[in-house]
Amino acid sequence: MKNKHFAKLTPLVNGRFLLMLAVFSLTFATLLGGCRPEEGDSNSTGEAIQNKGSDTLVNIALAWAEAYQNVAPEVTVAVTGGGSGTGIAALINGTVDIANASRAMKDSEIEEAQANGFEPIEHVVAIDALAVIVHPDNPINELTIAQLADMYTGRVTNWQEVGGLDQPIVLLSRETNSGTHVYFLEEVVRQGDSENSDIFAPQTLLMPSSVGITSELRRNPNAIGYDGLGYVDPEHEKIVAVARTAEEPFVLPTVATASSGEYPLSRNLFMYTAGEPQGAIADYLAWIMSDTGQEIVTQLGFVPLTAVE
Repeated sequence: MKNKHFAKLTPLVNGRFLLMLAVFSLTFATLLGGCRPEEGDSNSTGEAIQNKGSDTLVNIALAWAEAYQNVAPEVTVAVTGGGSGTGIAALINGTVDIANASRAMKDSEIEEAQANGFEPIEHVVAIDALAVIVHPDNPINELTIAQLADMYTGRVTNWQEVGGLDQPIVLLSRETNSGTHVYFLEEVVRQGDSENSDIFAPQTLLMPSSVGITSELRRNPNAIGYDGLGYVDPEHEKIVAVARTAEEPFVLPTVATASSGEYPLSRNLFMYTAGEPQGAIADYLAWIMSDTGQEIVTQLGFVPLTAVE
């Protein structure tokens, strides 16, 4: 009898269970819906801009991104370095919105972008003076571009040959993916001559970042390197005055000499977009080029666009 009554109750129990399960499911779904962000919540409706590339630009880009949060809190700008080549490749592949570069895009890179269906647009966002630096104990104060070329190609290997001590020259450079490396190769090693095919001497130590160059230089009195002016610490590194030729004046890199063109190793810093920027990206770039955005450039030791207007 017990089993018989149980058999009669089973459909009822199952029915009640299914009803309770349905009510529970509906209630749980409602609760979950109530936990979702409200309309207008930055996590659900905010804009995200991916920005990647040049290590020279990375500190300015991070400062811009942080300051822009106060201007447009609904916009998040994610900044990473990795080198100009890395940022440009990411733009071509469609994985970033803005590529930072300390050099102009190569023709081959522009062609890749066009093959992927867009025209890369160049935006000059700041100016940099590339400083040649040595250890503070090094007596050298001045070098011509020709002397630097001789050193970095390995034609000159002792400081005594350029007026220094009888010590071997230790060459420091950024890695090949760096826009700064490319700029130094073209403008110093090859002396701005497009027909020149000189390359860095094989003994050149390639560093992954500006920090790598300065760290090695500070501990090695025979080292020479180069870095963006905004990354140089005059207390621990000596900046060398540079001349285009032995007949021209030797000039130290400053905001004034870079903006006037007196300093021979001045260059533009770029951001690239896939086509003309729209919406949040266009607004962000306009803010970067405004007086407020350019003030951050000055604060970090680079040359603002306003200095050459």
